[in-house]
Amino acid sequence: MAKADFGAGCFWGVEAAFRQVKGVTDVAVGYEGGTMPNPSYQDVCTDRTGHAEVVQVDYDPSQVTYDQLLDVFFDIHDPTTLNRQGPDFGKQYRSVIFFHDAEQEAAARKRIEQLDGDGKFKRKIVTQIAPAAEFYRGEEYHQRYFEKHGIACGTH
Repeated sequence: MAKADFGAGCFWGVEAAFRQVKGVTDVAVGYEGGTMPNPSYQDVCTDRTGHAEVVQVDYDPSQVTYDQLLDVFFDIHDPTTLNRQGPDFGKQYRSVIFFHDAEQEAAARKRIEQLDGDGKFKRKIVTQIAPAAEFYRGEEYHQRYFEKHGIACGTH
């Protein structure tokens, strides 16, 4: 089993998208990359803790590759908007990849270089790439939010 951490705006839809991926065994929403220990959702929403809303994806590398997870990540959000996704804005909504090892870091950097090079997006990608930091699991009412509220999500 392996882990991958991604921030792509509001974590509800991101979680739902990754749950659809064959080989993903679990997804948790939470907060990562800030300075406050044990932040709450209300803390993170102040945009003063430095945390991003993220998903931590547990996956089986024999069934799904990290590159395939990167495909999902770049397909489900706009990685060219700084600290914003749709109507949500602030550092907590930034596009970010928290890597767990050198291979994940290299893969993320290579993918951004490829996407910028092939012109898939009209603007330059601003996704941050940073070492995985402490992941703080979000409150239970945020876990599986779409599922709990009957909101459908496309499959990957």
